[in-house]
This record gives sequence, structure tokens and C-alpha cells, in this order.
Amino acid sequence: MKLIREYYELCDGGVCQDLLTESEKREVAEGACYLTGVMQKCNTENANKRVYSKETLFREVERYKQLVKANRALGELDHPDSSVISLDRVSHMVVDIWTEGNNVMGKIKVLQETPCGKILAALIKNDVTFGISSRGTGSIETRNGVTMVQDDFQLICFDMVSDPSTPGAFMLKEVKELREKVKEENNVTRIVDEMLEKYKV
Repeated sequence: MKLIREYYELCDGGVCQDLLTESEKREVAEGACYLTGVMQKCNTENANKRVYSKETLFREVERYKQLVKANRALGELDHPDSSVISLDRVSHMVVDIWTEGNNVMGKIKVLQETPCGKILAALIKNDVTFGISSRGTGSIETRNGVTMVQDDFQLICFDMVSDPSTPGAFMLKEVKELREKVKEENNVTRIVDEMLEKYKV
């Protein structure tokens, strides 16, 4: 068994649909930060020259969903050389994960109260582009120039990194666009209220 790490950008072309719930949107308006996008891919060779079969990767996604439901799907800022998640380096938590075609999609909440979460939030605020990377353990086998991750693969977590390896795995900041929208809507509401009050409509 070896440590297997893959890097992804979280949104193909930097454009994602709005994946936040109404309650999450309210959190964002109050300062919370969410990221959404592609987290992993199957049947696609990544920059590390590895390929995951759909059966193996999606099996691990289903297992990982249990950690998400239990609020235990934590990740670190940058990759450690360990299969253990260090709580003092945790920067975010995966709050949703699902599959679309060959893609593993996800939604991440930045834990802005933790030291590494504060750093991640600051990078996001300053429009730094970064990606996401899966971390797991398993064996690999190379045949005919193709390196396949084997069925013993076990997904550990997703870490935030500066250099993704899988095409199209940069995460989109749902927060920036939403804050601007909320700000604009609040300004419009304020102006309308002032006019109604002025003219006693």
C-alpha cells in the first residue's frame, strides 16, 4: 500500500452553477465561505499519469458520504506525507459530495476559525487560484503504459493545494459573487424602502 495523492482544479473554466442551499446563502451573506467544483475524476489520466476506474472511485465516494453526513469529512491546507488527518492543520470540511458522469463533485465549507482555515480564507479573499487534491492509500499497476489505481484504494480526504493535477478541478468561490449580489439586492431594497417612505406609497 502506498500514499496516493491527486490534484484537481475545482471548476472547469472557473464557472460553476450555484450549488448553495438557501441556508448556506444566508451563511455566506454573514461571512461564511463555500467552495464548489470537480474533486476527482474516473477513467481519465491525470497529471500523475494515474487512472481510477469508475467502480473503485465511486465505491469510495459512497463510503466517504458517511463521513460527510457525520461532519467528519475534514481536509488540510496542502498535502502532508501522511495518511492521518492532523486536526491542527484542518482548513475545511466537505459538506456534500456526489457524482456526475465521470466526475466527483463536491461542496466545501472553509473553517475560518482554525489557523489553516484563516489562511485559506485569506487566499480566497485575495483571489488566489488553488485546487483540491484527494489523498488515499492503495496500490497501482502499470500495463501498456497506463497506470491503474487498484481495487484496494481507500479514500482518506480532500486537501486544498496550490498545484492541481487533474484537468478541471479548480474550485469556484460561490462566496464572492453571492456577496456582491446580496449587497446589490440590499442596496436596491434600501432605495425602494426610502422611496416608499418618502412618497408614503
